[in-house]
Amino acid sequence: MKKVFLLLIGLGMSLLANAQKIAPFKAGDRVAFVGNSITDGGHYHSYIWLYYMTHFPNARITCFNVGIGGDAINQIYDRFDDDVFSKKPNILTLTWGMNDSGYFEWYRKDAQDFMDKRIEGSYKYYGMLEDKLKQRADIKKIFILGSPYDFASKFNKQNLYPGKVQAFSKIIDFQEAAAKNNGYGYVDFFHPMTAINQREQAKDSTFSLTPNDRIHPDNDGHLVMAYLFLKAQGLDNQSVADFAINAQNKKVLKAVNCRVSNVAADADSVGFNYLANSLPYPIDTIPRAWGNRKKQAEALKVVPFTKEFNQELLTVKGLKAGNYVVKIDGEQIAATSADQLSNGLNLAEITSTPQYQQAIQIRELNEERWDIERRTRMYKWMQYDFLRGKGLLYNDSNAAMDTVKKYAVKDIFVNGNKDNYSRARYKSLRDAWQMEMDVLTNQIYAINKPQNHRITIVAIK
Repeated sequence: MKKVFLLLIGLGMSLLANAQKIAPFKAGDRVAFVGNSITDGGHYHSYIWLYYMTHFPNARITCFNVGIGGDAINQIYDRFDDDVFSKKPNILTLTWGMNDSGYFEWYRKDAQDFMDKRIEGSYKYYGMLEDKLKQRADIKKIFILGSPYDFASKFNKQNLYPGKVQAFSKIIDFQEAAAKNNGYGYVDFFHPMTAINQREQAKDSTFSLTPNDRIHPDNDGHLVMAYLFLKAQGLDNQSVADFAINAQNKKVLKAVNCRVSNVAADADSVGFNYLANSLPYPIDTIPRAWGNRKKQAEALKVVPFTKEFNQELLTVKGLKAGNYVVKIDGEQIAATSADQLSNGLNLAEITSTPQYQQAIQIRELNEERWDIERRTRMYKWMQYDFLRGKGLLYNDSNAAMDTVKKYAVKDIFVNGNKDNYSRARYKSLRDAWQMEMDVLTNQIYAINKPQNHRITIVAIK
């Protein structure tokens, strides 16, 4: 019975993987990532774009953050025409449900009945949005089964909403069924991230991919999300480069996603020209975004991102036993052994290489772009989650500013967006921000082309 059970699990996982396959983005794609605060203030879409910027430098795409913090599906529906379709996407991803599944409502005496009715209302609004999506055959739809609410972690006793886990899980099942019924692609964050939490909590009960409030993933969680998305696109195990040299006969044994030429060797050294088609993915080691404490790099402890997405493998056969210095363009980047070089050295893990340094510049430009885009999303929050209810949608007058100031005294969310709105309400500022983002993106695609390098490997005497 146990063997049959394990077989069924394996079969189920295989079918799930097949169902989740979605096509990679291609040059010219305009991708709108639609969601709530996890999209609005999060990095997963930016990390996905950074992978494309570095791995496919000649295939320019455009990605849009179209999240608004606090949104349930009815609010997403209300802004869809103006906020999503206006981006002119040919691909959109949609994630929702965290806010639909409630918070403090779970402490009501009639919590289950109340939330059942609310979620039924969410399904109704989803149906209206589905009708809208069906009218746009020109847009490819991808549903994202969202990152989980982590009730189990013991990092504190706050934000424990009884019933939310089960309610959100049912919404996830509903979304998966809707995607399948419509022939839409879907990517599952919910179940794999839940499994990672459970696995790691068995070792450390305080572990969580959402360590601040059980709801919002930190930077490591967002790289896990990007990892799952890219994997669903079938992009795992596509090397940055994989190349091998025989130092004795000066032969190129392998050159995957790169070109190797002008091999020269003597008794104590070998050198060659190297031009890759991709750049390594520059893993971030700085906590980013307000309220986050963890680094993107911490995700490498829980998913095999380096193994599956960041391999720039240099292999040299036929070297005499001993230790060697690896230089790129005359600068030492590693000291290693003939055995290690024979087995393969992953250059993508060496941050001092010129190609990694090039990729870091792309990452930092992308972070600047992300930061500016966040200002535009905060502006959209003020419009749709506050001013719309006051009959002041896109009014942006002094009266609107006065209303914001008035309510900011007691509303922490309005107060948190007040200063940004005081600038963003001027169209000239918003236009300037868009121009800044365009300049940054243009600069990224101007400098992201891999360069020819001379690699030399010299024996240490």
